[in-house]
Amino acid sequence: MIIELHLLQSFPVSNLNRDDVGQPKTATFGGATRGRISSQSLKRAARLLFAQHGLAKHETATRTKRLCDAAVVKLSEQGRDAGETRKVVIAGLESLGFGVDQVTGLTEYLLFVGDDAVDCLAGYCDKRWDDLLAVAAAKEGTKKPAKIKPDAAARAEAARLLDATRAADIALFGRMIADNKDFNVDAASQVAHALSTHAVAPEFDFYTAVDDLKPDGESGADMLGTVDFNTACYYRYANLDLEQLHGNLGGDADLAGRAAAAWLGAFVHAVPGGMQNTTAARTMPDTFLGVVRDRGAWNLANAFLAPVSEPDLMAASTARLLRHYGKLRGFYGTEGIHTAVAASATGDLPETDGVETADTLAAFTARLLAPATAGV
Repeated sequence: MIIELHLLQSFPVSNLNRDDVGQPKTATFGGATRGRISSQSLKRAARLLFAQHGLAKHETATRTKRLCDAAVVKLSEQGRDAGETRKVVIAGLESLGFGVDQVTGLTEYLLFVGDDAVDCLAGYCDKRWDDLLAVAAAKEGTKKPAKIKPDAAARAEAARLLDATRAADIALFGRMIADNKDFNVDAASQVAHALSTHAVAPEFDFYTAVDDLKPDGESGADMLGTVDFNTACYYRYANLDLEQLHGNLGGDADLAGRAAAAWLGAFVHAVPGGMQNTTAARTMPDTFLGVVRDRGAWNLANAFLAPVSEPDLMAASTARLLRHYGKLRGFYGTEGIHTAVAASATGDLPETDGVETADTLAAFTARLLAPATAGV
């Protein structure tokens, strides 16, 4: 069973997700430049909210290159020699098949690991301390990461360290380990880049600043520059495959149900943090459309292939969204669709065949989660 979430969310002056030159990200869609927020940015914003929506810290994961540092701290606290610990942990990570920078201790790439990964690594290094210390001594002076093919025992330990069956965000968003596909996790959730429903043009804020201690007789600014921003009404889309989520979490129905609820709540409230201190663009979604279905998925971005141009962007975008959904239902049929529910925080919704309405966010989420999690 699949949950689909469609949101319309308008932001005032903001630069939530900037490109390599500092401008708000854009994309050309329907022949017009649109504001864009990347799926990666939205997923991170959602991940940071999972603890506020029903998941405990130990049920979420960490994305890091710094497993070595964390394991060194833990082993040092347990009384291991501080001068030897970093060497042992680096050798331990290499024996498990991970390339590690010999100077910084950083792994070659970010690892997405569960809450107990540091304990697993520290325990492994502690248990094999003498062997790993000898390995570290043998390669003393080399700076190039060692490429070691793990033996059976090391592969089993790596599997424990990378176990994702208790980490809801790995189960939701997946994981790719370039050097070992056995540890890859297929994502249960797909997240689209948010696109503005209308054309946008980048704008610039010219600013100046004055030195508070400047003598009274001096004039002029002591700092000046520009900040890029836009304003946009975004269409956001994400879906969640409940069967995949259930499997990724090792068949734990309770955790899968709570993860689904956390996913829904977090995505509704997720706002990227880019330049928030200078823009405070803390607006909430206005229009909601949720669908629960057995299979398939409909991204409704083509409702905005022709840019919205009416003065009331939210009302026009809402009408476009629901009309497009209604047309797809009429053409492709409704087989396998269990629930379709819409809600608006600020206004009336146009009537759409087969779409219920909810008056509050709580009612909206309850109608989506009830049929979706009943069989999880």
